[in-house]
Amino acid sequence: MHHLINPHLQSIQISGIRKFFNMVSGKEGVVSLTIGQPDFPTPQHIKQAGIEAIQHNQTSYTHNAGMLPLREAISQFADQEYGLSYQPETEIITTVGASQAIDLTFRTILTPGDEVILPAPIYPGYEPCIRLAGGHPVHVDTTHTDFKLTVDILDQHITDKTKCIVLPYPSNPTGATLNREEVQALADYLENRDIFVLSDEIYSQLTYDEPHTSIARFKGMKDKTIVINGVSKSHSMTGWRIGYTLAPEWLSKEMLKVHQYNVSCPTSISQHAALRAIKDGKADTEAMRTEYKERLDYVYSRLTKMGVPCTKPGGAFYVFPYFPGLKESSFNFGLDLVEKAKLALVPGDAFSSYGQGYMRISYAYNIDTLKEALDRLEEYLTETALINN
Repeated sequence: MHHLINPHLQSIQISGIRKFFNMVSGKEGVVSLTIGQPDFPTPQHIKQAGIEAIQHNQTSYTHNAGMLPLREAISQFADQEYGLSYQPETEIITTVGASQAIDLTFRTILTPGDEVILPAPIYPGYEPCIRLAGGHPVHVDTTHTDFKLTVDILDQHITDKTKCIVLPYPSNPTGATLNREEVQALADYLENRDIFVLSDEIYSQLTYDEPHTSIARFKGMKDKTIVINGVSKSHSMTGWRIGYTLAPEWLSKEMLKVHQYNVSCPTSISQHAALRAIKDGKADTEAMRTEYKERLDYVYSRLTKMGVPCTKPGGAFYVFPYFPGLKESSFNFGLDLVEKAKLALVPGDAFSSYGQGYMRISYAYNIDTLKEALDRLEEYLTETALINN
């Protein structure tokens, strides 16, 4: 019966992040900096909102697009933080995490043969959703532009089949961000082109040099942009599974059809917790961001002193150092690190072939763990002479 399975699945593999994590998990004595998950507990007042939802029997279906009070809070948040204007009744859909938002977006806009431009190295979760929707992912190399998508790169890769461009900033795995001028240049280039933009802004509350700028705020872009965001990274709520989409009414109406028959609605309990997070959790995010910035400065400083080439990130909680002396794949290098240094980092080639030679370090870990991990990395590099200072 195997031949009856959806053929699109034949080209899809388990995420390289999870594949590597599963291989090394459970190995005794290994320090792991692999998973991109906040190490802070969900703030108590947010957990309390979930508890109260259960106690008050708020455990039934909600509107398919999510509770209106939550959508109203999202609308106000998007306006205050990013200058984005979306109507809560018709232009916001609450989703089961940002992952489901990505999937429903591609299933709404793609038809077989459509191309989607992905600035690589890039989070591996987009490609399978594109393929399952019949589209074709087009990875483009950003390793020579500090991992930033530019107009010049776009101009080289846009074809008459291009249906969508993904803007994954702040970026997983690189931590790259785009400043206002860089976003403006992309908006000017795309304004008169019939191409969708999926702007994945899940890390937008975790920027360190300057505030995040959304492409949806620029002239002509709101009508073709789907903004994706959520509370997973900003409020340490990964397991609550609440994300959302912001899109014009005409497009949200179509997206809601996919969403309705896919999940009906996100869990009501989590929606109540997310409402508390968005309305009253700004201080929580600020405290976490301050801690992440200290960790970033420490990790970047250590890598620099080791002589490891690394572009300093502007957001998220990842650094993406380069190891020019590798004579094998990043994946095999990662296995050697685990074996000889008892250190687990995510191989860069998990984020497309353009990540070859790189490794992703998550600094969503406490300083003591980061220090031990970087001590082990430094000792390994010294013993193998991989980096010549």
